[in-house]
Amino acid sequence: MSTQTDSLAVALFSEILTVDQLARNNVAKALPRGMELSHFSVLNHLARSQTEKSPAQLARTFHLTRGAMTNTLRKLEASGHVHIRPDWEDARRKMVTISPAGRKARDAALAAIAPIIAEAVDQIGPEQVRAILPVLRALRVNLSADE
Repeated sequence: MSTQTDSLAVALFSEILTVDQLARNNVAKALPRGMELSHFSVLNHLARSQTEKSPAQLARTFHLTRGAMTNTLRKLEASGHVHIRPDWEDARRKMVTISPAGRKARDAALAAIAPIIAEAVDQIGPEQVRAILPVLRALRVNLSADE
């Protein structure tokens, strides 16, 4: 790699990491009381996928250890936001679904963060956001291929 390419890569990743941190902080502040960003992420994924998932599948999706995902799922189950049941085909596994209360909590969280996201897109401009999405997706795919 050339020095110019190195500095371009460092600048790109510095911006991405800074945007990630700022976005997480702003979204976390807007979430309903008691909800963590990890809780919202899991609830949103389950609501969008509309299928049961195993804790292992969720851990892989979010690039977390099984222990970290189990901790998040325990909190979500304690709050009534997910149902966890044994897998009927393999008693060693469990299956997770979003509960009606979890859907309500996810919808409330989405309503709370939507204005923050919409304002950011409005300020940048929808055209610029549309232009950067393919680049970000390509970068995500490229980085995922290394795992």
